[in-house]
Amino acid sequence: MSDTVYLAFTDSARRWPDHPFLCVVPETADSYGIEAGELSYSQAQARIERLKDGYRASGYGHGHRIGLLLENRPDFILHWFALNALGVSVVPINAELRAAELEYLIGHSEILLAISLPERHAGLAQAASRAGRPLALMGPGDAPPAAIAEAPFDQAGIGAATECALLYTSGTTGRPKGCMLPNEYFLQAGRWYRDIGGLAQLHAGHERMLTPLPLVHMNAMAYSLMAMVCTGGCLIAIDRFHPRTWWDTVRTCRATVIHYLGVMPAILMKAPPSPDDTSHQVRFGFGAGIERSLHAPFETRFGFPLLEAWAMTETGAGAVIIANREPRHIGSSCFGKAEAEVQVRLVNDDGQDAGIDENGELLVRHAGDRPRFGFFAGYLKDDAATQEAWKDGWFHTGDIVRRDAEGYLRFVDRKKNVIRRSGENIAAVEVESVLLQHPAIKTVAVAAVPDEVRGDEVLACIVCHDPPAPTAVAPLAREIVAWALTQLAYYKVPGYVAFLDSLPLTATNKIQRGELKTLAAGLPGSARCTDTRAMKKRQEPVT
Repeated sequence: MSDTVYLAFTDSARRWPDHPFLCVVPETADSYGIEAGELSYSQAQARIERLKDGYRASGYGHGHRIGLLLENRPDFILHWFALNALGVSVVPINAELRAAELEYLIGHSEILLAISLPERHAGLAQAASRAGRPLALMGPGDAPPAAIAEAPFDQAGIGAATECALLYTSGTTGRPKGCMLPNEYFLQAGRWYRDIGGLAQLHAGHERMLTPLPLVHMNAMAYSLMAMVCTGGCLIAIDRFHPRTWWDTVRTCRATVIHYLGVMPAILMKAPPSPDDTSHQVRFGFGAGIERSLHAPFETRFGFPLLEAWAMTETGAGAVIIANREPRHIGSSCFGKAEAEVQVRLVNDDGQDAGIDENGELLVRHAGDRPRFGFFAGYLKDDAATQEAWKDGWFHTGDIVRRDAEGYLRFVDRKKNVIRRSGENIAAVEVESVLLQHPAIKTVAVAAVPDEVRGDEVLACIVCHDPPAPTAVAPLAREIVAWALTQLAYYKVPGYVAFLDSLPLTATNKIQRGELKTLAAGLPGSARCTDTRAMKKRQEPVT
């Protein structure tokens, strides 16, 4: 059995050489300025081998980390697999990240090379300079520059435990955490998907999986991509979700499976019904977070089941749970019940096991003598956080879940102070730390407020050094948001800005998050709160 991502792909290329591996639809090709069409397994293998030889000749090897800022282009996958063959770990870089975020990622991950779209090179170079890190840069079609450091583990064997990727996920107590993901993590994700069956049955050599989700996240990078590698299927990774043309894309690319986030069905259901609503080849959707009231109507209208699942970047497929068999308890936020390979505990606020239909924090681990099988290897440079997450031998997810008498699990809420907007996890502390750098802001606290389309929206409660006059409130709010858009990914920037005289604080001057949440809920629409959601748009590349 293959023990690296590269070898798993090589095995599939040997078995299905002429089958399509990657498909670029015309709309994505136009957006990216690349060629539309399909790449077979054998064609992809040939390109991967050439890239691998180039990287090896330039001195890259086991233990290096290299950043990938390539969006959802085939280049992301081809470069990743080539580097994986040499034991190089890739660090996916979200194209939405801006100055402060890039500086942190480069400094923390210690990447020595970034394979990036050329228009992002200047911004990456500036961020590396501020981080005090040397960083080589190349475009996806360039010859690799000579490695600026020797590979630290070049004489060691490459295998299942070798770090394959470093993915950053928003935490609750500060900067994003770097999740070290071994080859085993990705291989297990693909094999789990291949074998789970039920309503999520995959047919070897025949599937065409469409995802609008970014390859910088574990859903597309681990589940979608590796499921296709493990079954000889075709991945159709589009640049992003385009509501108006979604169904045209589904039909023309002949998708048999789609991946979704809860915001997508909500948007699609707003379109007027059409006789073509069931004119497609989709057998099921795989995702999470659909609005409960829309679940059944969506399936009735479009003619296929949306299979709700639960996982985290940290858990991978070591503890994934999916509602892939009936009864699915549609419309109840049910994500199924754990298979035999996954152990689940629900713990209430008293630290005791929660009873039937009682809310509790979800704790998980893999069954058997390897409770961390399929999970992340740990947080980079943060052993304390890793050990805390695995306290008492269980991974503490921070999600509040309820279990019924038959073992079915229903998602309730997030215990962690994380804002979830359109599938993106946003750490309030990270946004606050950046906003505090604005000269007008004395203190700030960020909270989630409901949004009917996005799930959550970011609201910033700001105390200024000099309180603005009533006529200056809206202009100052827009000024702060415009500045924040240069420092943070657009989705993290406040969609509402409220100016307050003070914040709810504890006796030790920490933010009282519970009181803040209550306060924030009543601010949108009030005179002291400015709606800045219209400013939250994807930014042009920084050059």
